[in-house]
Amino acid sequence: MAVLFLCFFVPSWLYGFSCRKSTSVVYWLQMGNSFIFRREKKGVVGMNYGTGVKQSKLKKTILILAAVLCGTLINLAGSRAAAASNLPVFCDSIGTVLSAALCGYIPGILTGFITNIINGLTDYTSAYYGVINMLIAVAAAWFSHQGYFKKLKKLPLAILVLALIGGGIGSVLTWFLFGSDFGTGISAPLAHSIYNGGLSNVFLAQLSADLLIDLLDKTITVVLAAIVLHILPARVLDALNIFSWRNDSPDRIHPKDERAFRTMSLGSKIILLIALAVLIISVGVTFISFHQFHDAALENQYVIGESISRVAASFIDGNRVPDYIKYGSSAEGYLETKGHLYSIMKSSPDIAYVYAYKIKEDGCHVVFDLDTDDLPGEAPGTVIEFDTAFEGYLDDLLEGREIEPVISDETYGWLLTFYRPVYDDAGVCQCYAAVDISMPRIIANEQIFMTRTISLFFSFFILLLTAGVFFARHYIVQPINGIARVAQAFAYNSEEARQVSLERLRKLNINTGDEIENLYDSYLKTTEDTVRYITEVQEQTEKISKLQNGLIMVLADVVESRDKCTGDHIKNTASYARIIMEQMIKEGVCTEILTKEYMQDVENSAPLHDVGKIQVPDAILNKPGRLTEEEFALMKTHTTKGSEIIQHAIQAVSESESGYLKEAKNLAEYHHERWDGKGYPKGLAGEQIPLSARIMAVADVFDALVSKRSYKEGFPFEKAIGIIREGVGTQFDPRIAGAFLDAQEEIRKVAETHKDHEA
Repeated sequence: MAVLFLCFFVPSWLYGFSCRKSTSVVYWLQMGNSFIFRREKKGVVGMNYGTGVKQSKLKKTILILAAVLCGTLINLAGSRAAAASNLPVFCDSIGTVLSAALCGYIPGILTGFITNIINGLTDYTSAYYGVINMLIAVAAAWFSHQGYFKKLKKLPLAILVLALIGGGIGSVLTWFLFGSDFGTGISAPLAHSIYNGGLSNVFLAQLSADLLIDLLDKTITVVLAAIVLHILPARVLDALNIFSWRNDSPDRIHPKDERAFRTMSLGSKIILLIALAVLIISVGVTFISFHQFHDAALENQYVIGESISRVAASFIDGNRVPDYIKYGSSAEGYLETKGHLYSIMKSSPDIAYVYAYKIKEDGCHVVFDLDTDDLPGEAPGTVIEFDTAFEGYLDDLLEGREIEPVISDETYGWLLTFYRPVYDDAGVCQCYAAVDISMPRIIANEQIFMTRTISLFFSFFILLLTAGVFFARHYIVQPINGIARVAQAFAYNSEEARQVSLERLRKLNINTGDEIENLYDSYLKTTEDTVRYITEVQEQTEKISKLQNGLIMVLADVVESRDKCTGDHIKNTASYARIIMEQMIKEGVCTEILTKEYMQDVENSAPLHDVGKIQVPDAILNKPGRLTEEEFALMKTHTTKGSEIIQHAIQAVSESESGYLKEAKNLAEYHHERWDGKGYPKGLAGEQIPLSARIMAVADVFDALVSKRSYKEGFPFEKAIGIIREGVGTQFDPRIAGAFLDAQEEIRKVAETHKDHEA
């Protein structure tokens, strides 16, 4: 345990030491997503937010290599210690699991890959098991990332999965690599016991033994990894973690936060591209390699068959062939020649049969036919029928001519047969020395070759795919997603929100050193310029808005100055209109219309509702008594005259700049319309009347009631409220009048302020 702790603590301690500068002592305190304080001699001088310690590429790379080196050394030491102690465990993946659990996919995969490459220097078959160690690394990294190593109840699942990879897949791979015997490995004694105990299938017995051994092995491995994860300080674990290697910031996008895509994400496309590229190249190379191996194997078998048949023919004395057929083993030199042929047959495991036939019209007459483990040879002189594969060569064989090798799959199995003529001293062919090469052995060798090739392919495939995905995500996908996420959440509604959003964009600190960094820098500069421009525009807009409102008030004051009794009427009605709209929002009335912009337009244009009075004669406007019908008819024209005045103003500006004037026109023209349709100038009823005019109708009438006029004194507040209540549903919109009545306290404050001004 001490060795494991030191192997992963020392690199991180050295890394922390390398972060210290000569002018300061740096302490990194990192717990989860907490603050990171940088303390110098004179005190705390800075504070940074983030998900991990910001580390330079060089230092992070050194840390990764150190973790891989330590993990590899642990693997090598563990496997050799287990072998030396004769324990029924492997202990060759402890470093792989630790590297993956502590540092992530890349270090774990590299550790497993390098371990098997090193072991392959002394035992080349170890290289073929690299894929197993790398799959273990992938699984361990995933379990660690999901928190399995920190929860006791989840450890059994991690142990089981790793055992299935190491024992299950490993056992199947061994079967394809080395065939159907138990071998001499660690699990061989247990496999023999299981086989003898009743499980008569060799493969299942070996698989069961491998799973049981690996279950014990992975239990030790996972428990050790869990203990190390529990013992190491949080800052060391954070320094070792490279799940977030580049561009760490609070804005780093999490996979769960990624937006939906029309087809697939850029990361998925890159993974697919890398996988397809590696797969296509590997399949192509494997296909070519297989055919080259197949051709080379056949060529080798042809060479073996040609040479063996030639040697066999040289051992047979053509002059004695008739005696060999007639007398068999009692003929002179027969047993000696047969012994030579046996030695030839045993010279290569690919040789299935060695024999000699004399070809005649009635069939093949046996001269020599050697016994094999599964088939006894025929006695000399025995006549054997021709195989159908040789029917096309009968004329040549009867004439004693050489024939090309023949492939047959009949009585004696799938064979490659070489016939070599044996001549007597007169040059007459007395028989043929024949050698059968076993074709199934070629197929078995090709199968082993393909298994080894595919195993190595998957090792490199996992390594390249993981590396490609890692670098693509951290150099392409993560930076782009970070920019997209900040851009999507960028707030423009206030100066403070813009500055906060801009700071979040700066904190991405993308430094990929390529076009993405150029894109980030350009986007950052454009955004900074845009924020600055928006600020300047808003400042100018505020100035223009103040000037506009000032001009409106001046114009309203001009109208008011002609009506000596109106007082603060234009200001009061604007205040009442604002109170009514706010109360309507509270009560959920017309909320789809009462936007912030709409309410602002109504309040700002309210002072212009009586602008048409500027064209009403002073004698009528300030008459102390009751107006005649003719005078009242002329007074009523202030609504249409006001509408015409504002319409001229609307025509003088662009469509986008006339928003508040449209509501001012509605207010001026329709504020004397009634809910029951008995108002003027057009006799509109109900919701035919614009909402702003219905609001102004209540505000205008109430202010007229409580205000002193040239022809009357102001009514008390309660009496004015009563009159408004009487007009609900006839003169006024019930919902608007109801909101007005519900806001009496706010209305009273404005009315009392007006009375103070009159006094």
